[in-house]
Amino acid sequence: MKRVTGIGGVFFKCKDPNQIKEWYKTHLGMDTDQWGTSFEWRVSDEPERKGYTQWSPFAETTEYFAPSTKDFMFNYRVENLVALVEALKQEGVTVLDEIEEFEYGKFVHILDMEGNKIELWEPIDEEFEKLAEGQTT
Repeated sequence: MKRVTGIGGVFFKCKDPNQIKEWYKTHLGMDTDQWGTSFEWRVSDEPERKGYTQWSPFAETTEYFAPSTKDFMFNYRVENLVALVEALKQEGVTVLDEIEEFEYGKFVHILDMEGNKIELWEPIDEEFEKLAEGQTT
């Protein structure tokens, strides 16, 4: 079974998410929106298939990263999240919540051995693309 297949996103705390998004837009040319920005890429062995990596600043007061006390959280892309969560539980990994499903994929949160919160995402990239473009299904 494949586990992590890539980085799905980089999330970090900052004093003012709107100002930091504007700074990145002005100085680094990132096309930011309310969530941050999404980087599009192609799957190497299926070049017609797109994938996305999300970059998102959060307010420094966010509780979204809890129980971790770190200022960052990584989101990893995975395949077959249900099977992976079962394997992780059998291996003694702390699973923080139940799998949630959205139109753009499934999510769950775990803790690594140092208490860093990790978000696991089984994406539906076609739906994520529509969401990033502001379309609805």
